[in-house]
Amino acid sequence: MHLAARRRRVLVVGIDGVRLDVLSRLDTPHLDALAADGFLAPVVVEPGTPTMSGPCWATIVTGVTVDKHAVWSNDFSGNRLAVFPDFTTRLRDAGRRTYVAAAWEPLMTVANGGPLFRAPGRVTHVAPTADDCEGWEEADELVTAEAERVLTEYDPEASFVYLGAVDETAHILGCGEEYERAAVRADERLGRLLAAVRGRPSSTEEAWTFIVVTDHGHRDEGGHGGRSELERTAWIACAGPDVPAGARVDGLRHQDVAAQVFASLDHPADSHWTLDGRPFATGPRAVLLDMDGTLVDTEALWWRTAQEVAEGVGLRLTDADTPEVVGRCVEDTAVHLRRVSGTERPLDALVAELDARFLAAVEAETTVLPGARELLGTLGDMGIPVALVTASPRAVVESVLKVLGAESFQVTVTADDTDRTKPHPEPYLAAARALGVDPAGCLAVEDSPAGIAAAEAAGCRVAAVPSLVPVEAGSGRRVLTGLTELVELLEAGRSPRGRE
Repeated sequence: MHLAARRRRVLVVGIDGVRLDVLSRLDTPHLDALAADGFLAPVVVEPGTPTMSGPCWATIVTGVTVDKHAVWSNDFSGNRLAVFPDFTTRLRDAGRRTYVAAAWEPLMTVANGGPLFRAPGRVTHVAPTADDCEGWEEADELVTAEAERVLTEYDPEASFVYLGAVDETAHILGCGEEYERAAVRADERLGRLLAAVRGRPSSTEEAWTFIVVTDHGHRDEGGHGGRSELERTAWIACAGPDVPAGARVDGLRHQDVAAQVFASLDHPADSHWTLDGRPFATGPRAVLLDMDGTLVDTEALWWRTAQEVAEGVGLRLTDADTPEVVGRCVEDTAVHLRRVSGTERPLDALVAELDARFLAAVEAETTVLPGARELLGTLGDMGIPVALVTASPRAVVESVLKVLGAESFQVTVTADDTDRTKPHPEPYLAAARALGVDPAGCLAVEDSPAGIAAAEAAGCRVAAVPSLVPVEAGSGRRVLTGLTELVELLEAGRSPRGRE
Protein backbone atom coordinates (compact mmCIF):
# COMPACT_ATOMS: atom_id res chain seq x y z
CA MET A 1 0.00 0.00 0.00
CA HIS A 2 1.30 3.48 -0.90
CA LEU A 3 2.47 5.51 2.09
CA ALA A 4 -0.13 8.24 1.50
CA ALA A 5 -2.94 5.70 1.95
CA ARG A 6 -1.59 4.17 5.17
CA ARG A 7 -2.97 5.22 8.55
CA ARG A 8 -0.41 7.18 10.55
CA ARG A 9 0.40 6.23 14.13
CA VAL A 10 3.01 7.34 16.70
CA LEU A 11 4.52 5.56 19.69
CA VAL A 12 6.71 7.55 22.09
CA VAL A 13 8.66 5.56 24.67
CA GLY A 14 10.21 7.56 27.49
CA ILE A 15 13.06 5.83 29.33
CA ASP A 16 14.01 7.89 32.35
CA GLY A 17 17.62 8.80 33.14
CA VAL A 18 19.64 6.82 30.57
CA ARG A 19 23.08 8.33 30.06
CA LEU A 20 24.17 8.62 26.44
CA ASP A 21 27.78 7.66 27.16
CA VAL A 22 26.64 4.53 29.00
CA LEU A 23 24.14 3.64 26.29
CA SER A 24 26.85 3.73 23.64
CA ARG A 25 28.67 0.75 25.19
CA LEU A 26 25.64 -1.44 25.98
CA ASP A 27 24.06 -4.21 23.96
CA THR A 28 20.68 -2.60 23.14
CA PRO A 29 19.64 -4.21 19.84
CA HIS A 30 16.15 -2.72 19.66
CA LEU A 31 17.28 0.83 20.20
CA ASP A 32 20.23 0.24 17.87
CA ALA A 33 17.85 -0.96 15.14
CA LEU A 34 15.70 2.17 15.49
CA ALA A 35 18.81 4.32 15.26
CA ALA A 36 19.87 2.51 12.08
CA ASP A 37 16.41 2.96 10.57
CA GLY A 38 16.41 6.65 11.49
CA PHE A 39 18.68 8.35 13.99
CA LEU A 40 19.81 8.57 17.60
CA ALA A 41 21.17 12.00 18.52
CA PRO A 42 22.06 13.94 21.66
CA VAL A 43 19.88 16.56 23.32
CA VAL A 44 21.22 19.12 25.75
CA VAL A 45 18.82 20.22 28.48
CA GLU A 46 18.45 23.97 28.03
CA PRO A 47 20.13 26.32 30.55
CA GLY A 48 16.87 27.49 32.12
CA THR A 49 15.46 24.00 32.64
CA PRO A 50 16.31 22.07 35.83
CA THR A 51 17.81 18.65 35.06
CA MET A 52 14.95 16.91 36.83
CA SER A 53 12.34 14.48 35.52
CA GLY A 54 9.32 16.73 36.04
CA PRO A 55 10.50 19.76 34.04
CA CYS A 56 12.11 17.66 31.31
CA TRP A 57 9.17 15.32 30.74
CA ALA A 58 6.80 18.28 30.78
CA THR A 59 8.83 19.94 28.04
CA ILE A 60 8.96 16.70 26.03
CA VAL A 61 5.21 16.02 26.03
CA THR A 62 3.86 19.59 25.86
CA GLY A 63 6.22 20.98 23.23
CA VAL A 64 6.81 24.16 25.23
CA THR A 65 9.61 25.22 27.54
CA VAL A 66 9.56 25.47 31.30
CA ASP A 67 8.71 29.19 31.22
CA LYS A 68 5.32 28.25 29.74
CA HIS A 69 4.36 24.93 31.34
CA ALA A 70 5.77 26.05 34.74
CA VAL A 71 6.78 22.59 35.95
CA TRP A 72 9.97 23.53 37.77
CA SER A 73 10.61 20.41 39.85
CA ASN A 74 9.22 16.97 40.60
CA ASP A 75 6.46 18.74 42.49
CA PHE A 76 4.14 19.92 39.72
CA SER A 77 2.22 22.38 41.91
CA GLY A 78 1.58 25.73 40.22
CA ASN A 79 1.86 24.27 36.72
CA ARG A 80 0.17 25.74 33.64
CA LEU A 81 -0.66 22.40 32.02
CA ALA A 82 -4.29 23.47 31.53
CA VAL A 83 -2.99 26.13 29.12
CA PHE A 84 -0.20 24.01 27.65
CA PRO A 85 -1.43 20.39 27.78
CA ASP A 86 0.42 17.28 26.68
CA PHE A 87 0.15 15.98 23.11
CA THR A 88 -2.16 13.09 24.05
CA THR A 89 -4.67 15.51 25.55
CA ARG A 90 -4.51 17.92 22.61
CA LEU A 91 -5.05 15.06 20.19
CA ARG A 92 -7.89 13.57 22.23
CA ASP A 93 -9.58 16.99 22.23
CA ALA A 94 -9.35 16.85 18.43
CA GLY A 95 -11.06 13.47 18.32
CA ARG A 96 -7.93 11.31 18.01
CA ARG A 97 -7.37 8.11 20.00
CA THR A 98 -4.55 8.39 22.54
CA TYR A 99 -2.99 6.21 25.21
CA VAL A 100 -0.55 6.68 28.10
CA ALA A 101 1.07 4.02 30.31
CA ALA A 102 3.33 4.90 33.24
CA ALA A 103 4.15 4.07 36.85
CA TRP A 104 5.43 7.42 38.14
CA GLU A 105 2.48 8.96 39.95
CA PRO A 106 2.82 12.68 39.02
CA LEU A 107 2.53 11.70 35.37
CA MET A 108 -0.82 10.00 35.93
CA THR A 109 -2.41 11.13 39.21
CA VAL A 110 -2.88 14.23 41.35
CA ALA A 111 0.16 13.27 43.43
CA ASN A 112 2.63 16.13 43.81
CA GLY A 113 0.54 18.53 41.75
CA GLY A 114 0.01 16.16 38.80
CA PRO A 115 -1.08 14.76 36.51
CA LEU A 116 1.20 15.71 33.63
CA PHE A 117 -1.07 13.81 31.24
CA ARG A 118 -4.37 15.56 31.88
CA ALA A 119 -6.86 13.72 29.66
CA PRO A 120 -5.56 11.01 27.33
CA GLY A 121 -8.14 8.71 25.84
CA ARG A 122 -6.90 5.61 27.65
CA VAL A 123 -4.45 5.08 30.52
CA THR A 124 -2.48 2.38 32.29
CA HIS A 125 -1.11 3.27 35.72
CA VAL A 126 0.69 0.73 37.91
CA ALA A 127 2.33 2.33 40.95
CA PRO A 128 5.44 0.58 42.35
CA THR A 129 4.74 -1.53 45.44
CA ALA A 130 8.02 -0.25 46.90
CA ASP A 131 10.30 2.66 46.03
CA ASP A 132 13.30 0.44 45.37
CA CYS A 133 14.97 -1.21 42.37
CA GLU A 134 12.82 -4.34 42.55
CA GLY A 135 9.61 -2.37 42.96
CA TRP A 136 10.34 -0.22 39.92
CA GLU A 137 11.39 -3.19 37.76
CA GLU A 138 8.12 -4.91 38.66
CA ALA A 139 6.13 -1.76 37.86
CA ASP A 140 7.85 -1.32 34.49
CA GLU A 141 7.18 -4.96 33.70
CA LEU A 142 3.47 -4.61 34.45
CA VAL A 143 3.25 -1.33 32.50
CA THR A 144 4.96 -2.95 29.51
CA ALA A 145 2.75 -6.03 29.57
CA GLU A 146 -0.43 -3.97 29.65
CA ALA A 147 0.88 -1.59 26.98
CA GLU A 148 1.63 -4.59 24.75
CA ARG A 149 -1.99 -5.68 25.09
CA VAL A 150 -3.43 -2.24 24.43
CA LEU A 151 -1.15 -1.60 21.44
CA THR A 152 -2.14 -4.96 19.99
CA GLU A 153 -5.89 -4.90 20.63
CA TYR A 154 -6.75 -1.21 20.75
CA ASP A 155 -5.99 1.30 17.99
CA PRO A 156 -4.29 4.31 19.59
CA GLU A 157 -3.12 6.90 17.09
CA ALA A 158 -0.63 8.44 19.54
CA SER A 159 0.79 6.64 22.60
CA PHE A 160 3.29 7.40 25.35
CA VAL A 161 4.83 4.61 27.45
CA TYR A 162 7.09 5.53 30.37
CA LEU A 163 9.76 3.28 31.90
CA GLY A 164 11.29 4.53 35.16
CA ALA A 165 13.41 1.70 36.60
CA VAL A 166 16.70 2.82 35.06
CA ASP A 167 16.53 6.23 36.73
CA GLU A 168 15.54 4.81 40.11
CA THR A 169 18.38 2.30 39.95
CA ALA A 170 20.88 5.13 39.38
CA HIS A 171 19.49 7.04 42.35
CA ILE A 172 19.81 4.02 44.63
CA LEU A 173 22.97 2.28 43.37
CA GLY A 174 24.74 4.79 41.14
CA CYS A 175 25.64 4.33 37.47
CA GLY A 176 27.38 1.00 37.80
CA GLU A 177 26.72 -2.53 36.59
CA GLU A 178 23.17 -2.78 37.94
CA TYR A 179 22.31 0.53 36.27
CA GLU A 180 23.61 -0.84 32.98
CA ARG A 181 21.61 -4.04 33.42
CA ALA A 182 18.50 -1.93 34.06
CA ALA A 183 19.11 -0.06 30.78
CA VAL A 184 19.43 -3.37 28.90
CA ARG A 185 16.14 -4.54 30.43
CA ALA A 186 14.52 -1.29 29.31
CA ASP A 187 15.69 -2.02 25.76
CA GLU A 188 14.17 -5.50 25.98
CA ARG A 189 10.85 -3.92 27.00
CA LEU A 190 11.14 -1.47 24.12
CA GLY A 191 11.55 -4.46 21.81
CA ARG A 192 8.33 -5.99 23.13
CA LEU A 193 6.42 -2.77 22.51
CA LEU A 194 7.77 -2.56 18.96
CA ALA A 195 6.88 -6.21 18.36
CA ALA A 196 3.34 -5.57 19.60
CA VAL A 197 2.93 -2.77 17.07
CA ARG A 198 4.48 -4.70 14.21
CA GLY A 199 2.37 -7.75 15.02
CA ARG A 200 -0.90 -5.88 14.72
CA PRO A 201 -3.20 -7.49 12.12
CA SER A 202 -3.53 -4.08 10.45
CA SER A 203 0.20 -3.22 10.55
CA THR A 204 0.60 -3.34 6.76
CA GLU A 205 -2.06 -0.64 6.49
CA GLU A 206 -0.33 1.63 9.02
CA ALA A 207 2.67 3.94 8.95
CA TRP A 208 4.23 4.12 12.43
CA THR A 209 6.69 6.66 13.76
CA PHE A 210 8.68 5.47 16.80
CA ILE A 211 10.30 8.00 19.13
CA VAL A 212 12.41 6.97 22.14
CA VAL A 213 13.63 9.71 24.46
CA THR A 214 15.34 10.17 27.78
CA ASP A 215 14.94 13.21 30.00
CA HIS A 216 18.36 13.80 31.60
CA GLY A 217 21.61 12.11 32.53
CA HIS A 218 23.19 11.23 35.89
CA ARG A 219 26.30 11.83 37.87
CA ASP A 220 28.50 8.75 38.29
CA GLU A 221 27.37 8.29 41.88
CA GLY A 222 23.73 8.68 40.81
CA GLY A 223 21.55 11.74 41.08
CA HIS A 224 20.94 14.77 38.91
CA GLY A 225 19.58 18.29 39.08
CA GLY A 226 22.86 20.10 38.52
CA ARG A 227 24.40 21.63 35.40
CA SER A 228 27.21 19.17 34.67
CA GLU A 229 27.57 17.79 31.15
CA LEU A 230 26.63 14.30 32.35
CA GLU A 231 23.38 15.60 33.86
CA ARG A 232 22.45 17.92 30.96
CA THR A 233 23.06 15.40 28.16
CA ALA A 234 19.99 13.47 27.03
CA TRP A 235 19.09 11.90 23.68
CA ILE A 236 16.30 11.20 21.19
CA ALA A 237 15.97 8.27 18.75
CA CYS A 238 13.41 8.22 15.97
CA ALA A 239 12.46 6.09 12.98
CA GLY A 240 9.43 6.38 10.74
CA PRO A 241 8.12 7.21 7.27
CA ASP A 242 9.29 10.84 7.41
CA VAL A 243 12.75 10.02 8.78
CA PRO A 244 15.37 8.66 6.36
CA ALA A 245 17.61 5.81 7.43
CA GLY A 246 20.83 7.11 8.93
CA ALA A 247 19.39 10.63 8.94
CA ARG A 248 21.61 13.62 9.58
CA VAL A 249 20.12 15.60 12.46
CA ASP A 250 21.44 18.48 14.54
CA GLY A 251 20.11 20.87 17.14
CA LEU A 252 17.48 18.57 18.65
CA ARG A 253 15.56 19.87 21.65
CA HIS A 254 13.17 18.16 24.04
CA GLN A 255 10.27 20.38 22.96
CA ASP A 256 10.63 19.05 19.42
CA VAL A 257 9.19 15.65 20.41
CA ALA A 258 5.58 16.86 20.71
CA ALA A 259 5.92 18.87 17.50
CA GLN A 260 7.14 15.74 15.72
CA VAL A 261 4.19 13.74 17.03
CA PHE A 262 1.76 16.21 15.45
CA ALA A 263 3.75 16.25 12.19
CA SER A 264 3.93 12.44 12.05
CA LEU A 265 0.14 12.27 12.31
CA ASP A 266 -0.34 14.96 9.63
CA HIS A 267 -2.07 16.94 12.39
CA PRO A 268 -0.97 20.59 12.01
CA ALA A 269 -0.10 22.35 15.25
CA ASP A 270 -2.44 25.27 15.87
CA SER A 271 -0.53 28.56 15.97
CA HIS A 272 -2.53 29.47 19.10
CA TRP A 273 -0.77 26.66 20.94
CA THR A 274 2.48 28.69 20.65
CA LEU A 275 4.60 25.55 20.61
CA ASP A 276 8.31 26.11 21.10
CA GLY A 277 9.20 22.85 19.36
CA ARG A 278 9.47 22.06 15.68
CA PRO A 279 9.48 18.73 13.83
CA PHE A 280 12.86 17.01 13.72
CA ALA A 281 15.12 18.54 11.07
CA THR A 282 16.36 15.35 9.44
CA GLY A 283 18.67 16.18 6.59
CA PRO A 284 19.06 13.75 3.65
CA ARG A 285 21.99 11.39 3.35
CA ALA A 286 22.05 12.08 -0.38
CA VAL A 287 20.26 14.36 -2.84
CA LEU A 288 19.14 13.06 -6.23
CA LEU A 289 18.54 15.90 -8.69
CA ASP A 290 16.45 15.87 -11.83
CA MET A 291 17.94 17.97 -14.64
CA ASP A 292 15.42 19.25 -17.20
CA GLY A 293 13.15 21.88 -15.67
CA THR A 294 14.78 21.47 -12.25
CA LEU A 295 18.37 22.63 -12.62
CA VAL A 296 18.30 23.99 -16.16
CA ASP A 297 15.55 25.58 -18.22
CA THR A 298 15.40 22.77 -20.78
CA GLU A 299 11.90 21.44 -20.08
CA ALA A 300 10.48 24.28 -22.21
CA LEU A 301 13.04 23.40 -24.90
CA TRP A 302 11.88 19.77 -24.81
CA TRP A 303 8.23 20.78 -25.08
CA ARG A 304 9.05 23.05 -28.03
CA THR A 305 11.04 20.24 -29.66
CA ALA A 306 8.11 17.83 -29.25
CA GLN A 307 5.75 20.44 -30.72
CA GLU A 308 7.98 20.92 -33.75
CA VAL A 309 8.29 17.19 -34.45
CA ALA A 310 4.56 16.73 -33.84
CA GLU A 311 3.73 19.40 -36.39
CA GLY A 312 5.85 17.48 -38.90
CA VAL A 313 3.44 14.54 -38.62
CA GLY A 314 0.32 16.69 -38.66
CA LEU A 315 -0.28 16.84 -34.89
CA ARG A 316 -0.79 19.90 -32.67
CA LEU A 317 0.14 19.21 -29.04
CA THR A 318 -2.17 20.48 -26.30
CA ASP A 319 -2.16 20.40 -22.50
CA ALA A 320 -3.70 16.93 -22.72
CA ASP A 321 -0.40 15.67 -24.17
CA THR A 322 1.71 17.07 -21.36
CA PRO A 323 1.79 13.90 -19.17
CA GLU A 324 3.18 11.91 -22.11
CA VAL A 325 5.86 14.47 -22.96
CA VAL A 326 7.04 16.47 -19.92
CA GLY A 327 9.51 14.49 -17.83
CA ARG A 328 9.42 11.59 -20.30
CA CYS A 329 12.27 10.07 -22.25
CA VAL A 330 12.56 10.54 -26.01
CA GLU A 331 11.29 7.01 -26.77
CA ASP A 332 8.11 7.52 -24.73
CA THR A 333 7.43 10.82 -26.45
CA ALA A 334 8.04 9.34 -29.90
CA VAL A 335 5.64 6.47 -29.18
CA HIS A 336 3.02 8.99 -28.05
CA LEU A 337 3.42 11.17 -31.17
CA ARG A 338 3.18 8.18 -33.47
CA ARG A 339 0.12 6.76 -31.70
CA VAL A 340 -1.84 10.01 -31.48
CA SER A 341 -0.97 11.32 -34.95
CA GLY A 342 -1.48 8.01 -36.72
CA THR A 343 1.64 8.65 -38.80
CA GLU A 344 3.39 5.77 -40.54
CA ARG A 345 6.75 7.41 -40.04
CA PRO A 346 9.12 4.87 -38.40
CA LEU A 347 9.58 5.16 -34.70
CA ASP A 348 13.37 5.24 -35.06
CA ALA A 349 13.08 8.27 -37.32
CA LEU A 350 10.95 10.14 -34.80
CA VAL A 351 13.39 9.29 -32.02
CA ALA A 352 16.34 10.48 -34.10
CA GLU A 353 14.67 13.78 -34.96
CA LEU A 354 13.63 14.45 -31.38
CA ASP A 355 17.17 13.68 -30.21
CA ALA A 356 18.85 15.90 -32.81
CA ARG A 357 16.50 18.87 -32.38
CA PHE A 358 16.64 18.75 -28.59
CA LEU A 359 20.44 18.48 -28.47
CA ALA A 360 20.79 21.44 -30.81
CA ALA A 361 18.41 23.51 -28.68
CA VAL A 362 20.22 22.56 -25.46
CA GLU A 363 23.63 23.44 -26.88
CA ALA A 364 22.39 26.83 -28.08
CA GLU A 365 19.92 27.93 -25.42
CA THR A 366 20.45 26.19 -22.07
CA THR A 367 20.19 28.51 -19.07
CA VAL A 368 20.69 27.60 -15.42
CA LEU A 369 17.57 28.05 -13.30
CA PRO A 370 17.60 30.40 -10.28
CA GLY A 371 19.05 28.77 -7.19
CA ALA A 372 20.65 25.84 -9.03
CA ARG A 373 24.26 26.91 -8.56
CA GLU A 374 23.57 27.92 -4.97
CA LEU A 375 21.99 24.52 -4.28
CA LEU A 376 24.94 22.63 -5.71
CA GLY A 377 27.33 24.81 -3.71
CA THR A 378 25.37 24.31 -0.49
CA LEU A 379 25.24 20.54 -0.92
CA GLY A 380 28.97 20.51 -1.58
CA ASP A 381 29.67 22.60 1.52
CA MET A 382 27.48 20.28 3.61
CA GLY A 383 29.25 17.20 2.28
CA ILE A 384 26.01 15.65 1.01
CA PRO A 385 26.51 13.31 -1.97
CA VAL A 386 24.68 14.37 -5.14
CA ALA A 387 23.45 12.39 -8.14
CA LEU A 388 21.98 13.68 -11.40
CA VAL A 389 19.01 11.53 -12.43
CA THR A 390 17.46 12.39 -15.77
CA ALA A 391 15.36 10.95 -18.58
CA SER A 392 17.51 12.77 -21.13
CA PRO A 393 20.11 10.88 -23.20
CA ARG A 394 23.81 10.95 -22.34
CA ALA A 395 24.70 13.39 -25.17
CA VAL A 396 22.29 16.01 -23.80
CA VAL A 397 23.55 15.47 -20.25
CA GLU A 398 27.18 15.95 -21.29
CA SER A 399 26.23 19.26 -22.89
CA VAL A 400 24.42 20.44 -19.77
CA LEU A 401 27.26 19.34 -17.48
CA LYS A 402 29.53 21.78 -19.31
CA VAL A 403 27.26 24.51 -17.98
CA LEU A 404 26.54 23.09 -14.50
CA GLY A 405 29.96 21.59 -13.79
CA ALA A 406 30.39 17.82 -13.82
CA GLU A 407 32.38 18.01 -10.59
CA SER A 408 29.17 18.80 -8.66
CA PHE A 409 27.85 15.26 -9.14
CA GLN A 410 29.26 12.02 -7.77
CA VAL A 411 26.91 10.00 -9.98
CA THR A 412 24.94 10.64 -13.19
CA VAL A 413 22.12 8.38 -14.35
CA THR A 414 20.76 9.08 -17.84
CA ALA A 415 18.16 7.47 -20.07
CA ASP A 416 20.97 5.42 -21.62
CA ASP A 417 22.06 3.90 -18.30
CA THR A 418 19.01 1.88 -17.25
CA ASP A 419 16.64 -0.48 -19.03
CA ARG A 420 13.65 1.60 -17.93
CA THR A 421 13.49 5.30 -17.22
CA LYS A 422 11.05 7.67 -15.52
CA PRO A 423 8.28 7.25 -14.42
CA HIS A 424 9.73 3.82 -13.54
CA PRO A 425 11.74 3.91 -10.26
CA GLU A 426 14.80 2.19 -11.75
CA PRO A 427 16.84 5.40 -12.38
CA TYR A 428 16.44 6.53 -8.77
CA LEU A 429 17.17 3.07 -7.42
CA ALA A 430 20.31 2.94 -9.57
CA ALA A 431 21.47 6.35 -8.32
CA ALA A 432 20.94 5.46 -4.65
CA ARG A 433 22.71 2.14 -5.18
CA ALA A 434 25.69 3.86 -6.85
CA LEU A 435 25.97 6.28 -3.91
CA GLY A 436 25.63 3.45 -1.39
CA VAL A 437 22.60 5.05 0.29
CA ASP A 438 19.18 3.59 1.09
CA PRO A 439 16.56 5.33 -1.12
CA ALA A 440 14.64 6.16 2.07
CA GLY A 441 17.59 8.34 3.07
CA CYS A 442 17.54 10.26 -0.21
CA LEU A 443 15.84 13.50 -1.14
CA ALA A 444 14.82 13.67 -4.79
CA VAL A 445 14.28 17.10 -6.35
CA GLU A 446 11.88 16.98 -9.29
CA ASP A 447 9.69 19.26 -11.39
CA SER A 448 7.35 16.86 -13.24
CA PRO A 449 4.71 14.31 -12.23
CA ALA A 450 6.55 11.57 -14.12
CA GLY A 451 9.77 12.23 -12.23
CA ILE A 452 7.98 12.52 -8.91
CA ALA A 453 6.24 9.20 -9.52
CA ALA A 454 9.62 7.57 -10.22
CA ALA A 455 11.24 8.99 -7.09
CA GLU A 456 8.34 8.11 -4.80
CA ALA A 457 8.10 4.60 -6.20
CA ALA A 458 11.80 4.20 -5.38
CA GLY A 459 11.08 5.19 -1.76
CA CYS A 460 12.65 8.66 -1.81
CA ARG A 461 11.30 11.78 -0.18
CA VAL A 462 10.56 14.46 -2.76
CA ALA A 463 10.99 18.21 -2.96
CA ALA A 464 8.93 19.37 -5.95
CA VAL A 465 9.76 22.55 -7.86
CA PRO A 466 7.03 22.57 -10.55
CA SER A 467 7.86 23.94 -13.98
CA LEU A 468 5.26 23.29 -16.70
CA VAL A 469 2.83 21.11 -14.73
CA PRO A 470 1.28 21.87 -11.31
CA VAL A 471 2.16 19.52 -8.44
CA GLU A 472 0.31 19.04 -5.15
CA ALA A 473 1.89 18.40 -1.76
CA GLY A 474 1.54 14.95 -0.24
CA SER A 475 2.94 12.60 2.35
CA GLY A 476 6.72 12.60 1.97
CA ARG A 477 6.48 15.34 -0.69
CA ARG A 478 6.82 19.07 -0.26
CA VAL A 479 6.10 21.59 -3.01
CA LEU A 480 8.55 24.49 -3.07
CA THR A 481 8.49 27.83 -4.85
CA GLY A 482 11.92 27.12 -6.30
CA LEU A 483 15.43 25.92 -5.59
CA THR A 484 16.22 29.02 -3.57
CA GLU A 485 13.64 27.94 -0.99
CA LEU A 486 15.29 24.51 -0.80
CA VAL A 487 18.67 26.15 -0.22
CA GLU A 488 17.18 28.21 2.62
CA LEU A 489 15.66 25.11 4.22
CA LEU A 490 18.92 23.17 4.05
CA GLU A 491 20.98 26.06 5.41
CA ALA A 492 18.50 26.54 8.25
CA GLY A 493 18.82 22.86 9.15
CA ARG A 494 15.19 22.17 8.32
CA SER A 495 13.85 19.14 6.48
CA PRO A 496 11.83 19.53 3.26
CA ARG A 497 9.36 16.94 4.53
CA GLY A 498 5.87 16.61 3.12
CA ARG A 499 2.71 18.53 4.06
CA GLU A 500 4.31 21.64 5.60
